[in-house]
Amino acid sequence: MRNNVVRGVTYGAIFIALGIVFPVFFHAVGAGKVFLPMHIPVLLAGFFTGPVTGAVVGFLTPILSALLTGMPPLMPPIAQAMMAELAVYGLLSGLLYRALRQNVIVALVGAMIGGRLVYGVLAAYLLPLFGLNRVPVFYPLTAGIVGSLPGVILQLVFIPAVVYLAERTLKARPASSAGKQEA
Repeated sequence: MRNNVVRGVTYGAIFIALGIVFPVFFHAVGAGKVFLPMHIPVLLAGFFTGPVTGAVVGFLTPILSALLTGMPPLMPPIAQAMMAELAVYGLLSGLLYRALRQNVIVALVGAMIGGRLVYGVLAAYLLPLFGLNRVPVFYPLTAGIVGSLPGVILQLVFIPAVVYLAERTLKARPASSAGKQEA
């Protein structure tokens, strides 16, 4: 039991680190908003660690990134809305894939839609509290997806491939050597 907790925390920390580092590289070339690089490690965290760790990774990554790199911005409250969006990504990808045994694509699309809906609701009702214009609730699922279509396509191609390759590699490993360390 303790090993599972340590493993979950370790993997969670790795995915958070990737969620902070990936956007730095993408934003350096002006492609951050288009390719959604923070979303990929969070979605993968759900697939590989399950819904609880996935949700924690999704919740912590945007705020830690905002504090360490200034992206996403804290004002307007983009980072705060992304905390909820990405927590739902991690939760649903882990829940649909690991707990409900859906295939990778169904789990991925379900997580992407669920997270975008949460972001839309927050943008519609949170932004006016700060004196900003309200965003229509379904904007993240319509015009928001069109603006980030390359990122959505990247997620739909890259994430299933990574999950498939990781599972294939783990299944190909002989059971007798799975627990042994290499010299």
